[in-house]
Amino acid sequence: MSVAPLIERKEIVICAGAGGVGKTTTAAAIALGMAERGLKVAVLTIDPARRLADSLGLPELGNEERQVEIDGSGELWAMMLDPKRTFDDLIEKHAPDERTRDAVLSNRIYQELSNAVAGSQEYMAMEKLYELHQEERYDLLVLDTPPSRNALDFLEAPERLSRFVDSRSLQLFLRPGRLGLKVFGRGTGMLFSALQKVTGVDLLQDLSEFFASFGDMAEGFRERAARTSELLADRRTTFLLVTSPRRDAIDEAIFFHRRLRERRLPFGGVVVNRMSTLALEDEEVDEDELEALLGERLGRRVADNLEDYQAIATRDRENVERLSRDLADGAPPILVPHLEDDIHDLRGLLDMNEYLFAAETVPAS
Repeated sequence: MSVAPLIERKEIVICAGAGGVGKTTTAAAIALGMAERGLKVAVLTIDPARRLADSLGLPELGNEERQVEIDGSGELWAMMLDPKRTFDDLIEKHAPDERTRDAVLSNRIYQELSNAVAGSQEYMAMEKLYELHQEERYDLLVLDTPPSRNALDFLEAPERLSRFVDSRSLQLFLRPGRLGLKVFGRGTGMLFSALQKVTGVDLLQDLSEFFASFGDMAEGFRERAARTSELLADRRTTFLLVTSPRRDAIDEAIFFHRRLRERRLPFGGVVVNRMSTLALEDEEVDEDELEALLGERLGRRVADNLEDYQAIATRDRENVERLSRDLADGAPPILVPHLEDDIHDLRGLLDMNEYLFAAETVPAS
């Protein structure tokens, strides 16, 4: 089974899964494989471990795409999302004028919010994905995501932003001037006054100015969030689940698949990384042959060791069979063995692609 038919004619591939299953390298390998097949591809990651840059042989990635030199007729570009920079760009897009833009960007409340607000990383990933898709500069966008239960935040980020903009509490804040901030009450106002005396910062004024400026952009944020949610469910988008044969990772994959199905989001298939080689080859230990080849004592020790590996292989097969039964609506899982070396360069990604794109011939460039 090859990953190519699962993403054929797709414009967005979102790789999701538990942590520690090779999701980032899988996203990079798929992007490389499709670039070698003649497409112009960009791979994006919000993984703070910077493994994507390592696997692509780049010293660093940032909020702008960088081209990766490859063999083949296509192009491969990569970037690592900077949520703060993306949030700033979003403010610049929605601000009605330069004065409002500068007022928000320089506001202390916004500066803290853009660095620390819960879920901003997930929403900013969707914003950057939507932006690149709208620009139509790439044939395919491949997105790496946080570990799967956090990726649920990623799926729900546009809706959460819409709920925030439409919430009653925010509408109170968005009333003109300090009127909306009277909801704090006298006690809170006294606290703000005391803080100003100690720190020299008029927090109440900062809040008032921030929400007054944000009010001019609320509708733009709401509309953008709605279009971003639509993009997730679009037929041009597909989700690939990435997992390992470990029981906990399989449980995560099944959980995430159910959430995709509940939300009617497009599911493409599953990649199972780090499979036992014995599980793939399904070979039995021939103890007599080992003893004849290595001698009775060493042959017995090697046979015992192989039996342990066979137990792991049996476990891997049983876990993958359980996954296949649960994902009966999708293609059979694509199995990738536990490779001998860690993937930290293009050569390693190419080794992985021998399994991701199995039984396919790469067109000559």
